[in-house]
Parts: sequence; C-alpha cells; structure tokens
Amino acid sequence: MLGPLLAFASAAFFGLNNATVRRGVLKSTVLQGMAITVPLGVPIFAVFAAFMGGYAALLDWPPSAWGWMIAAGVVHFVIGRYGNYRATQALGSTLSTPVQQVSIVIALVLGFVFLGETINSVNLLGVGLIMVGPVILVQRKRQTKVAAGNKGFDPDYPAGLLWGAVCAFGYGASPLFIALGLGDAGTLADSAAGVLVSYFAASLVVGVWVLMSGGASYMQGLDRVSLGWFVLSAIFVALSQLFRYLALAVAPIAVVVPIQRLSIVFRLIFNALINREHEVFDRWVVVSIMVAVLGAVALVADTPTLLGFLGLGSAEKTWVTAPLF
Repeated sequence: MLGPLLAFASAAFFGLNNATVRRGVLKSTVLQGMAITVPLGVPIFAVFAAFMGGYAALLDWPPSAWGWMIAAGVVHFVIGRYGNYRATQALGSTLSTPVQQVSIVIALVLGFVFLGETINSVNLLGVGLIMVGPVILVQRKRQTKVAAGNKGFDPDYPAGLLWGAVCAFGYGASPLFIALGLGDAGTLADSAAGVLVSYFAASLVVGVWVLMSGGASYMQGLDRVSLGWFVLSAIFVALSQLFRYLALAVAPIAVVVPIQRLSIVFRLIFNALINREHEVFDRWVVVSIMVAVLGAVALVADTPTLLGFLGLGSAEKTWVTAPLF
C-alpha cells in the first residue's frame, strides 16, 4: 500500500507544479523556466539524500546504476520536461493533458517487455478509465477553441500535440531507467540518491543549453513574476519526483505510473484555482475527473478482492513476460 500512496502524493504535487508552470510560461520562454526549475532540484535533493542515507548508498552503486540514473535524468528532466513546458505553452495545462497520457502506455509496455512486470485485466480497465477522461477534452476541441478565444488565448494544436508526444516519451521511458538503476534490491536510500544524480545530470545538460543560447544575457530576459512561479514550480516538482522515486523503489511500474496519471485530476483542480483566466473549464472537466478517479480505484484496489466484490471471481486474466534485463 505504501507504493500507491507515494505515487498518489507524487501526482498531487505534479498537478500543482503544472499549474505554476502555466503561469510562468505566459511571459517567459520554456528554456528560461527549465534553467530555474531543474538546477534548483539539486540542492533540494542534496538535503533529502543527506537525511535518507543517500550518500552512503552511492558508495555501493555499480557503474550501471549511475548510468541508468543519469539516463533517467536526461530523458525525464530535460526531454520530458521540455516537451511538457512547450505543450503547456501551446495549449494550456488542461488541453495539453490528453496526449501526455500516452506516457502510461509507453511505461507499461516497457515495464512488461524489459522487466517482466505483470499486467492484469483490472489494471487495463483502470488505465482505460484514466485515459478516457482526457479523451473527452480532446473530443471537444472545437468548443474549447472558441472558449479559449473568449479569454484571449489561441491554442496551437499542432505544436501542442507534437511537444505533448515528446513529453509522453520522456515521462514514459524514464521509469524503466529508474527501475533498472535501482534493481531488485533498491532501497529508499538508493531512491533518494537516484533522484539527486538524475537532477545533477539534467542540470549539467540544461546549463550547457543555456550557455549555447546566450548565457547570462539570455537569462536577463526572464520576467520577474515568471521567476517567482518557476521557483514555486521547482519546489513542487522536486517533491513530486521525490515521491515518484520512492514509489518506484517499493512498487512496480505498472502500479506507480498509472496512479501518477491522477495528476490530471490535481492539474485540473489547481488550474481552476490559479489559472482560471488562462484555461478552459466546463462541466466535462468534472466528468473527466470522475472517470479518472474510477480508474484509480481499479488500479490501487486489491485485485482479487475487487473482482470478488463485483462477482467476477476467476475472471481475472494476468499477462507476464520474462525480464530482458
């Protein structure tokens, strides 16, 4: 039960992070935002690692663990986050949600193929329900475009879908790298160390990217109000990633990643509170939230108990494959 709870906490903070990022990218560039949010994660997780024994854990890491955690950091915090920020800038936080949910499919397939994790019929039902909510928003593209226009916002669907797909790849692939880095004997201390290594590697990449874009002169164009929102985002996303890495240490990808998709619920809620003037909301938002909640129940509930309650008993079917790593 600890794994699902940690994944749930991760989802809540990630939803809050998306709401603050939305405000930040209104007046500043995506790279400027990443130059704030990614490096700030290093000192935050340096403290967490100290309290959780992360530095001692690093001494026992094999070279492969370092490699996988570095790869996870670049794929998630650079590729995935950049795609997320660009999609949010193009479509808004709410409308960019649907395509980003493809990361669920990517993560589950990778976990199934490479790690030999199991996927049962109830898991698939839960994933399907979670994905239905965002699809509802996509189906109402014409209406939402009109509603956004009334608020002075013109959604750029081609760019939003493209960068949303990039985000889905980054967020969907990184759990596999984290799981491979932690291995079967991964501990909470290893997780704290892992997220620190991942953030540090990503910070180096972002730092080089900023230097190539103009360095200090480029960052001088950062809006002061946006700076405040990006700092808040850095704190929230750091907490989200901490709980994410901890969850992956005690629960399989097939459980952690789909539950994390509940961030769409928190994303909608926090954007309604913070960004109502910059997002589109209607009664279908409530419908999508309820469908996502039903999907979460199907994912976190004990499968045999749930099937018995529904009178399906032996109807459960489980798929499993041998791990490749």
